[in-house]
Formats: sequence, C-alpha cells, structure tokens
Amino acid sequence: MNLSDLTKIKSKSKKRAGLGHGSGRGKTAGRGMKGQKSRSKVPLDFEGGALPLIKRLPFLRGKGRNKALKLKKLVINIGALNIFSKNATVDIETLIGKKLIDPELAKKSGVKVLGDGDLNIPLNVKLPVSKGAEKKIKKAGGSVIA
Repeated sequence: MNLSDLTKIKSKSKKRAGLGHGSGRGKTAGRGMKGQKSRSKVPLDFEGGALPLIKRLPFLRGKGRNKALKLKKLVINIGALNIFSKNATVDIETLIGKKLIDPELAKKSGVKVLGDGDLNIPLNVKLPVSKGAEKKIKKAGGSVIA
C-alpha cells in the first residue's frame, strides 16, 4: 500500500453540533452565550433587533408591479388550425366552438397564434400572431386581420 494509492477525500464532513467538548462545538455549540440567536426557534431573517432588510427597502410602486398576477395570453400553435375548413375565419369564438381553448380563460386573457407546426389550408386569422405564424399563414394563401 502506497500513499499515492489512497482514495482522494475532497470535502470535510460537516461539524455536528453538540457532541461534547472535544468537537469544538461543545456546550453552546458555536452559538455564543446569551441572546435570541443562541436560542431555538429564531426566524432566518432575524437581524439582532435591527430593522429588517425587507422593511428597509422601498415599496415597488406604479404600473406593472404585480407581474405574477398578470394573465398571460393563451397560446395555440398553427398546426392545430388545420381542422378548419378552407378560407374559414379564425377568431376566439370559432376556437371555442371547435373546443381548442377554454372559454373563460380565452375571454379574460386573450389568445395568440404561434408558428409551431405546418398550415395546409388558407385561413383568415383575426387574432394576434407571431411573425413565424404570419409567414406560414400567408404562405398557405391565407391572411392575417389584426
């Protein structure tokens, strides 16, 4: 057995709190003497009585501050529009009629057509479309009415 044959140990094991004086974490286990942070059940954001960080920061005011609550448009890919007849008009009502989208969500947030898939028939689309979808609609002989 040589020293070079030993397995490599890259990380030290974590010190375990409260395993006696020999561990270097005896008695107070590295928490110091008294005070709130030496005791159990202290919130992670406790800063020793100083004004918490979240209260020191300014309010986020103005338009668009609740981006998490904003409804995103429903997305439908252009490949799903092949079920329509030739030269049909595609809008929210016709998509609901073919049961491609949820009626309540569509009326609240709107619908956008994206260019994933292929379109084989000419359609008149009365919805917001992406640039790729617009190219494919026009290539198939249809039109975009926005």
